[in-house]
Amino acid sequence: MRIWYESFEALRSDRPLELGDVMEYIKRILWDGGVSETIPVDDEGRVVGNYEIYEALRRLGVERAPVSRGEPVKIYVPLEALGFYDEVQGSALKVFDSTIELLYRNWPTPLFKLRSLSRKGYRVWAKWEAYNPFSWSVKDRIGWYMFVDAMRRGKLSKILYEATSTNTGMALAAMAAAYGVKAKLYLPSAIQKASDVLLRVMGADVVRMPKPLTVDFIDDVDREARNVGATHLNQFENDRNFEVHLRYTAKELDLQLRSAGIIPNAIIGGIGTSGHMSAISLYFKSRYRGAVKIYGAQPAPGDTIPGIRRVETGMKWIHMVEFDGIIDVPRDEAIEAAVRIARSEGILIGLSSGAVTRAFEKLVEEGALEEGDYILVYPDNGLKYVEQFTEYLKKKGEL
Repeated sequence: MRIWYESFEALRSDRPLELGDVMEYIKRILWDGGVSETIPVDDEGRVVGNYEIYEALRRLGVERAPVSRGEPVKIYVPLEALGFYDEVQGSALKVFDSTIELLYRNWPTPLFKLRSLSRKGYRVWAKWEAYNPFSWSVKDRIGWYMFVDAMRRGKLSKILYEATSTNTGMALAAMAAAYGVKAKLYLPSAIQKASDVLLRVMGADVVRMPKPLTVDFIDDVDREARNVGATHLNQFENDRNFEVHLRYTAKELDLQLRSAGIIPNAIIGGIGTSGHMSAISLYFKSRYRGAVKIYGAQPAPGDTIPGIRRVETGMKWIHMVEFDGIIDVPRDEAIEAAVRIARSEGILIGLSSGAVTRAFEKLVEEGALEEGDYILVYPDNGLKYVEQFTEYLKKKGEL
């Protein structure tokens, strides 16, 4: 039977599957490092079998797929032969046709060593998501992916509503501005006042809700959106949140590590919606066959840290994957860690990045981490958190 490679964009399936239907297939493909069967197609390029493999490869973002006419054929093809890493290579000369390309064609975001934390056999690396252009944060990825997916499916109205603690709102405000859509964004009461200004400058309408956490008023936003026919992308339930990090964030980090000859002992990141760290967990625990540990940072009980929250407040994807530990970080310790990084490394990281730093330090102090290479995922920079830094400096008598 004839086997050939077809451009993935030329294939189509009439049997849509949900993320949960293909999670095990994604894990198996990553674990095996390739696919073991062709995707059968008809004369028009329509998938007629192995729908789960097709959907798994679509979510992983390959450029081409092994296909056969009518029936699947046993065959092993490594992911690299399918153009697995092609879309995360980036543009070397940084010339872009639009601000939208400035986002996704400017990936990977940088990975660099933190020399102040790299000592006594530990080599610590930060993947800094502040290089994304709209919100200077990891949330640009989901804002873009949710928006273009809704647009592609004809589900995007002329106004979109979203509950946000700032960064996703900034990403969606940017996408709305670029495509001539109006954004109405709902903020929790506990978030810094600077967020209102930033979002209004970007053209969004802003509503402050009398509740401290975004998850406390998702249903209110959803109800109001339905009443006026607005699009509610809902970052807390939208599987594109998870998928964009599986397809891009995790894959580009993997490529960066391979190019540098680094095999990480563990990856540590903050837990908010749980999208990026859950995708990283699934990817690395499968691709590296269980050799990489995954830890999450959350606020200590009774504390709030912008951008992250406690697991028990409700998260979708964290329950689908494996974490090796969730570390409680007090708010003051997160701020202190961010200040230490600023004063030792010369970069201004955000408070959730400070929490990730402190989570790593606590794991080392507890003897939970062996010597080796560790990756800290820094979600954003510190520019939005002047109010919190001001409070800290006053308390320390430095202002």
